[in-house]
Formats: sequence, C-alpha cells, structure tokens
Amino acid sequence: MPPGGTRAIELSLHILILLAAVGFTAGFVSSIAGAGGMIALPVLLSVGMPPLNALATNKFQSVFGTLSSALNYFRKGHIDLARLYPALLCAGIGSALGTLTVQHLSGAILEQLIPFLLIAIALYFGFSPRVTDVDSKERMSAATFNWSMGGGIGFYGGFFGPGIGSFFAFAFSGLRGDNMRSATAHTKPLVLITNSTSLLIFLLGGHVVWAAALVMAVAQVIGARIGSNLVITRGTALVKPAIIIATLAMALKLLLE
Repeated sequence: MPPGGTRAIELSLHILILLAAVGFTAGFVSSIAGAGGMIALPVLLSVGMPPLNALATNKFQSVFGTLSSALNYFRKGHIDLARLYPALLCAGIGSALGTLTVQHLSGAILEQLIPFLLIAIALYFGFSPRVTDVDSKERMSAATFNWSMGGGIGFYGGFFGPGIGSFFAFAFSGLRGDNMRSATAHTKPLVLITNSTSLLIFLLGGHVVWAAALVMAVAQVIGARIGSNLVITRGTALVKPAIIIATLAMALKLLLE
C-alpha cells in the first residue's frame, strides 16, 4: 500500500495514450477558458480510478498546464507580477483555509449555488460592453480586490473548485477593468497558486497516480502552450465565446449531477 492507504492502480498502455490525449485537450481548453478539469476528471473516473485518486491526479496534471500557459503569457509581456503579488498571497491563504474547511463542512450548498453563478458569469461575458480588447475603468481598488477576490476565490478553489478560472477572469475584467487578453493572462498565476496549495495536501496524502499524472502533465504543457498563444493573437474574438461555452457547460454538468 502506498502512503495514504490508497491501493496500487495499474493502467494499460492504451489507457495512458487516452489520458495523454485528454491532458492535451484539457490544457488547451483551460489556457483559454479555464474548464480543463471538467474534461479530465470524468475521464480519470471512467478508467476506474477511485475519486480521491482521480482528484489528486487531475490536480497534479492541471498545475503543469496552468504553469505552462502562465509562463508563456509572462514571457510575452502579458503578466505584471508586481501587480499580482498581494493577490497571489491572498489566494494562497484563501486556498489553504478552503481546503482545511471542506474537510469539516458539507459542500451541498455550494453544489446548488455554483451552477447559477456560472450561468450569471456566462451572461456577463455575453452581454457586457466591458468584455473587449480594450482596458476599461476599474470598479474596485487593488487592496479590496486582493483580499475579496484573491482571497475569496482562492478559498472557493480550495473548498470546491469548478469554474475558478471563469471567476478570476470575471473579477479582472469586471472589477479591475482588464481587457480580455490581460484578464485571461492574470488569471493563470492565481489559479496556479490556488491549485498548487491543494496539490500539496494531496501529495502529502500519497493519493497521486504517478503514471497517469506524469503522462497527462506533459500533454497539458503542450496543449496549454498552444492555447495561450491563440489567446495572445486573437484576444476577445477567441476568449469571449470560449468562456461562455465552457462556463455554461460546467453549469449544465453540475445541474445534471
């Protein structure tokens, strides 16, 4: 038995090839619209992986995809890290608190509420004149944003998680006035710190299925690089419909479940 008491899980070559394809697709989609986990997690469960192992493995591979797209955005000048440091700290603290809290409280209320919040976000991206390739006037100060949005969404990411990329993109676009390229780019470091915090807990518990995690991580890096390049070149024309479709798909999936 590996650390954490999880049983050994063996995966055939054809399943690993399937997971590599899923990792690539999830990385590509997530770098644009932030819904990669909704693609990868059901497949991991469908190949017979227990839920805890599937969650841990999905978190591992998604971190590398997010890191890939974040580095690509940063190298091409679309991320201002000096601006993000306070929000990153708040997101990390929020994620840790959320991860600890979920171990003691039921997520039933969030499971019922989140689909409707996702639908509201999709409607915002569909109809708001602020969702463009041009920066708009900010509606919230940096300090308030860091604690309320960085810490609050980080807490949600550690506690529950679906749609975290859409929530951060909404926050940057609607509250800080970022254009869609900037909002999408600045979302990635915050998602990265939030998910990395949860991943650390899973690693300490020994729940990651390493063969699947490593294969999917490599594919995620490639898919995320290609997707982030498309965002940089196409901006709102690509990101806006992608976020709307991905967000509504997540809401529908959660409602059906």
